[in-house]
Amino acid sequence: MAGTDEESLDDLPPSAKLVFKVLEYNGPLTQKGIVEESMLSARTVRYALERLENIGIVDEDVYFADARQNLYQLDGPQKAEADGGQEATCAE
Repeated sequence: MAGTDEESLDDLPPSAKLVFKVLEYNGPLTQKGIVEESMLSARTVRYALERLENIGIVDEDVYFADARQNLYQLDGPQKAEADGGQEATCAE
């Protein structure tokens, strides 16, 4: 797990990048909502969310409408770094 600290969004598989974009465009969603929006399998979404959580990009909260589910959203500062870093590079 030592390599996980150095991992970034660019290093993740395409499925994790898609889940990131779904959360970026749609805001907080449950796993079921991410599956519906991304058209990925539930297992693939679980794996992608795990990878995104490990690098600190996605935050998991309790979904109060149904406590059996979790609500996933992008973590504020990490989102800015993931977006801002690429835009700043292109603007220069």
